[in-house]
Amino acid sequence: MSRIAIIAGQGALAPAVAACLDDPLVFALPGFAPDGLTATTFQLERLVPFLDDLHANGVTRVVFAGAIRRPRLDPEAFDPRTAQLVPRILTAMQSGDDAALRTVLDIFEENDLTVCSVSEIAPDLIPEEGILTGEPTDADRRDAGRAARILAQTGPLDLGQGAVVAQGLCLALETLPGTAAMLDFAARHADLRPNPKGARGVLYKAPKPGQDLRIDLPTLGPDTVDQAVSAGLAGIAWAAGQVILLDRPEMVRRAQAAGLFLWAAGGLE
Repeated sequence: MSRIAIIAGQGALAPAVAACLDDPLVFALPGFAPDGLTATTFQLERLVPFLDDLHANGVTRVVFAGAIRRPRLDPEAFDPRTAQLVPRILTAMQSGDDAALRTVLDIFEENDLTVCSVSEIAPDLIPEEGILTGEPTDADRRDAGRAARILAQTGPLDLGQGAVVAQGLCLALETLPGTAAMLDFAARHADLRPNPKGARGVLYKAPKPGQDLRIDLPTLGPDTVDQAVSAGLAGIAWAAGQVILLDRPEMVRRAQAAGLFLWAAGGLE
């Protein structure tokens, strides 16, 4: 019988994906356990034996779900077969996160494991084009479009997947610290808006151009709404069909309470 395994990271995404599957196996690197979900740990230094174990358990498909930072590798922990992959993995890591992730996917598929996207397993987590609540003004739409164009240019540099734009000015750009840090920065520099009575600004999220959409999709959740409120923004927009929403009903509830719009936008670039 064919089984599917979740390669889980931190946060609520892995449990949301698991809820859409029938008895999946769940694995995680040490220190990156998902919220509220029991996971068996595995060592990246023993990746090839781990892939053997997946096959032994009847796994033919895997899905990556959750946040994982680059782990520290122990040179003495590598088994002989995984050690042969080290030059390839290190070269990819030096080329940036996207190259590293693509290499990991390639290794799984070279070992006869199909890598599925979250959209295949849990399509309801990824809304298509439309406004979930509120109504962006013309100025908000221009700011969202400006943010989308910024990400289209910075994405190939392997920076983050988000930007905050207000009145045409980029107040913050997501980098390694993540979305929460970006929104905190925007909140602390809200006075940079040229017109205090003008457009309050928009958070926009999208995958990097050319990114493999089977892994590391941008994710938004109720906490993101709270952070956008704290930053004084008018709303949140994202690339339709390419961004994960966790607990959509709660996101909508909090956005409505705060007067924010939520917009799955198409064709902004």
